[in-house]
Amino acid sequence: MAEGLLARQAALALLMGVLGDRLPMSQLSEGPALAKLAAADRARAQRLATETLRQIEPIDRLLQTFLKREPPLLVLNILRLAVTELQGGAAAHGVVNAAVEMARKGQHVAALAGMINAVLRKIPTGVVLAGAAQKMPRWLRQPMVHAYGRDAVTAMEGVQARTPPTDLTVKGAPLPDGDMLPTGSLRIREPGQISGLPGYAEGAWWVQDAAAALAVPMLGDVRGQKVLDLCAAPGGKTLQLAAAGALVTALDISGPRMGRVRENLARTGLAADLVVADGLHWHPEGLFDAILLDAPCSATGTIRRHPDLLYIKDGTEIEGLVTLQAQMFDRALTFLRPGGRLVYCTCSLLPEEGEAQLAGALERHPGLTVVRRSLAGVPDGWFSPDGALRLRPDYWADLGGMDGFFMVCVTR
Repeated sequence: MAEGLLARQAALALLMGVLGDRLPMSQLSEGPALAKLAAADRARAQRLATETLRQIEPIDRLLQTFLKREPPLLVLNILRLAVTELQGGAAAHGVVNAAVEMARKGQHVAALAGMINAVLRKIPTGVVLAGAAQKMPRWLRQPMVHAYGRDAVTAMEGVQARTPPTDLTVKGAPLPDGDMLPTGSLRIREPGQISGLPGYAEGAWWVQDAAAALAVPMLGDVRGQKVLDLCAAPGGKTLQLAAAGALVTALDISGPRMGRVRENLARTGLAADLVVADGLHWHPEGLFDAILLDAPCSATGTIRRHPDLLYIKDGTEIEGLVTLQAQMFDRALTFLRPGGRLVYCTCSLLPEEGEAQLAGALERHPGLTVVRRSLAGVPDGWFSPDGALRLRPDYWADLGGMDGFFMVCVTR
């Protein structure tokens, strides 16, 4: 068996699951394609599939110059994976041999192994993919162009086409080598195995995108206050709140995902009360001084880290999410003591999941007002005139960008 074939076959299974069955990578990564692999092979498969998804359009433009007609999806994905490896500088003979062997093992495509061999031998190691970066689908791109302008959207796509760095929220020491961002997150370019980094076992930090880490500071000082983290899993904001001295109740509807929160609390030596429940039907024992609602959303702000979202979503879920977000916004306000603060946020680039939700809440709730914040390291231009914070992937593009988020703090 060719060296690295198991990881490549798993990467192919991931691509087929995303592009053929429209399943999320997170679900596929827990499935049989990766279950029996060693940790290194599993990581390699996920990395290879993810990098391919980030640049399918440029890859296909290159392949079209060598193909008379589009081959079956399985063959096309074998070629796509090979081009990704060749672009990254992998030895051509190993890449080509593995691609041919995968085709020979594939159902109904063995006869195309010779074509795969011929095409890939025309593509040199270190090939540069020319042309524009991967475009977002029309259902997403069109409203974003309307909201932010075509140049901004093109810049976001450029960031989404690159492998993102890993951000850490810091609690103590030791720390791995990295660059401290203006907002206090530690950015690492090539982290490798996360659990092997300095400070992981000591609970000195946790992985959290720099954009997501700004939601807790939007609440202001929470030391000694009762704070509810709604939709808490996987728990980065719960950890932040606990580290800031809050008395935290973390709630999420998913028991397995809350298991990850419990593990991270134990690793970091932090404490919170964990509740598995549906926030729309849960009744707390008392009111809270502050609430953080990271509402369910389209997650379109996380495409730079989850490029599979471009292929498994079509926008039909937005209407239902917008309705749910408004319901959760209203419900969260009933948990808040008079004069308390609520931060509503979504990792979405769509204004209807952010700016429009704020406008709707202000209209539905007389006396509700925006609390304007000034956050360390955050340019004033990232705030809207009404005091909400809009974060975009093209912000800090030269540093690796950030996730897209909408955040606003309100009180009444």
